[in-house]
Amino acid sequence: MTTTHSFRRCMAALLAATLAAPLAAQDAAVTATTASFAAPVMGPETNLPLPRYVSLKAKEANVRRGPSLTHRIDWVFQRRDMPLQVVAEYGLWRRVIDREGQGGWVHYTMLSGSRTVIVDQDRLPLRTQPSDTAAERAELELNVIARLGDCDGDWCELTAGGYSGWAQRHVLWGVDPAD
Repeated sequence: MTTTHSFRRCMAALLAATLAAPLAAQDAAVTATTASFAAPVMGPETNLPLPRYVSLKAKEANVRRGPSLTHRIDWVFQRRDMPLQVVAEYGLWRRVIDREGQGGWVHYTMLSGSRTVIVDQDRLPLRTQPSDTAAERAELELNVIARLGDCDGDWCELTAGGYSGWAQRHVLWGVDPAD
């Protein structure tokens, strides 16, 4: 009787472990999936979302290899209002990338919260309303920098060269689908 009882207890434990393993794996997968839909990562210095878009405030800004004045300057951004994406923060420094994915560390005083975009399509129609059938107000050349206004679905309101109007979001760099 003792052997049969021990055998049953052992089989019950084995069955419980066999059934529990997939459930534990499923719980871990659900937790990982839920975490990916959790609140965005916030910058440790500004408590603003990372990544986020900003623009270059100065007409020139040194781009350094690390977050201090002692780090080597790799290049210099030379286009005022150029949109940049902040991907990290450390003290007074922001790690930024441009639309080609190039970047480095820039002092925060060189950046502005004003939103701009770069036009990624030559002769982009700037329309009076957010619609393909709306009248064209102007055409923007490739690489023009425009001030970003409100976005409505697939359309964003822009201001460039004294003109304001709407352009399709997918041909602009400096704005995400969720913005």
